[in-house]
Amino acid sequence: MNYKDDSPKYLSDFLDYMAVIKGRSELTIKNYYSDLRLFLRYLKVNNDPTLKKSDFSEITISDVPEQLVKSVTLTDIMSFLHFSMDQRQNHQKARARKAVSIRQFFKYLTDTKQWFEVSPAAKLELPSPKNALPKHLSIDQANQLLSECSDIKTWADSRDYCIITFFLNCGMRLSELVGISVNDYMKSKDVNTGDEYYFIKVVGKGNKERIIYLNNACVSAYNAYIKVRPNAQGENALFLSKRYKRISNRRVEQIIEEKLIKSGLAGMGFSVHKLRHTAATLMYQNGVDVRVLKEVLGHENLNTTQIYTHVSDLQIKNAMDNNPLSDMKAPNKDENEE
Repeated sequence: MNYKDDSPKYLSDFLDYMAVIKGRSELTIKNYYSDLRLFLRYLKVNNDPTLKKSDFSEITISDVPEQLVKSVTLTDIMSFLHFSMDQRQNHQKARARKAVSIRQFFKYLTDTKQWFEVSPAAKLELPSPKNALPKHLSIDQANQLLSECSDIKTWADSRDYCIITFFLNCGMRLSELVGISVNDYMKSKDVNTGDEYYFIKVVGKGNKERIIYLNNACVSAYNAYIKVRPNAQGENALFLSKRYKRISNRRVEQIIEEKLIKSGLAGMGFSVHKLRHTAATLMYQNGVDVRVLKEVLGHENLNTTQIYTHVSDLQIKNAMDNNPLSDMKAPNKDENEE
């Protein structure tokens, strides 16, 4: 549903501001709307006891008055987050996202609309998500997946192989891959050595462009695919659907799901995003500096990239544990007494 169909003007204005002025992605705007719609429904129900037994998902928010929002306190926000945990079974990560949405919303109402002298969410602390290690394919599993895709019979097979190669080698996001157009693939020449190199321009989070350099595997997969890519009149997308239109996010997800099943890797928690984690993890494990990895992945903050360093720490621990002498126990005093 378009957020303008059921939004009070102040919410619609906020979402437009975040999209147009702040350059937030379509997915981020969708998440803001989903989180704030739930928050406004919560406020509405708490303010009107007759709605207590209503189907929460059917409650409209377009009539939530400004005055109700202007009366919100930090306690109200904390109560909502408790509600999302207790009644909606939201885990820490989901609650943290809601808290971010609310903080951004009230910051906008404070700074731009000037509804508050100080935002009621200014001192809102984010729920701390567990620092789970990113799930990823091992090098053997990655090769297993690529091997499953190497039986090329149709142009779509060549497309699928190229897609998976890009994910596993470049660590690009799903939206970045889907958004690639044919003219985003470029080559240049090193002024010192004269060597040619290839790269792709992608649009990442916040509509920020970045360059992804392609290794030999990616160039080979691209060349094989571009030779058989259908000549779709007027469609400049690199990766096409069978209708010769730009492939959708969901179709790419389905392709990965299908290939994981065929390669015997289904049911292990792998997904498109886990292929991005795989690329990042393999690069870090093979000596890529975390600051370089930050640029490769398009992270704004180094802290986001630091999670991959924990993978290496775990490997170091496992290496120590696998030493054949690791189970030796120190003799105690009694054993040494004659």
